[in-house]
Amino acid sequence: PSARFASTAGPGTEGPQRRVVVVRITSPFAWLRTRFYYLLIRLYFDQEFSIEEFTRGAKQAFSVVSKLLSQRKLDLLEELVSPEVLQVLKEKISLLPDSHRDALAADIDAIMYTTEGDVRIYYDDDGRKFVSILMCFWYLNGANLPDEVPGEAKVFQIVFGDENTKEKKHLLTANYEFQREFTEGAKPDWTITRIEHPRLLE
Repeated sequence: PSARFASTAGPGTEGPQRRVVVVRITSPFAWLRTRFYYLLIRLYFDQEFSIEEFTRGAKQAFSVVSKLLSQRKLDLLEELVSPEVLQVLKEKISLLPDSHRDALAADIDAIMYTTEGDVRIYYDDDGRKFVSILMCFWYLNGANLPDEVPGEAKVFQIVFGDENTKEKKHLLTANYEFQREFTEGAKPDWTITRIEHPRLLE
């Protein structure tokens, strides 16, 4: 397996800077499988499809949607998120404490690592063609969360600066699934059909 990582320097620090490194071990079989699906997408659905370009767009969409969720501006998500997911979000967001809601927001510059997860190509009963790509994001957020957030895994904490200027950040994860219909005549838009913020939005 190969290791992939991204890093950033702590904000507002002088002298030696602390760095955050996110490391993920990628299965070579999973990597080959996703590349095979990207080849199929280019051959049979969209000759100009680029996972690099898609990833850039997915990061921007994730940042925008996560901030709107944090601000409870769900009415602005109707063009971006599927109606089924939006209905579930409305119920969950109303029950979240302020600290958890603040932790949903991800500035695009605070996204430390982005990787694609599962890729699916499928047809529905009416013969319509769809592609869905699950994107996984790791991002820094300074919300006032407790040291231990309920759940199976611990939320990592990173401290920037010295004792007088230290700033605590949480390294959080989110999974967003993007779906597009490739049936002839369908709108060329990607819609978010799954949103997960583990230990925050459950």
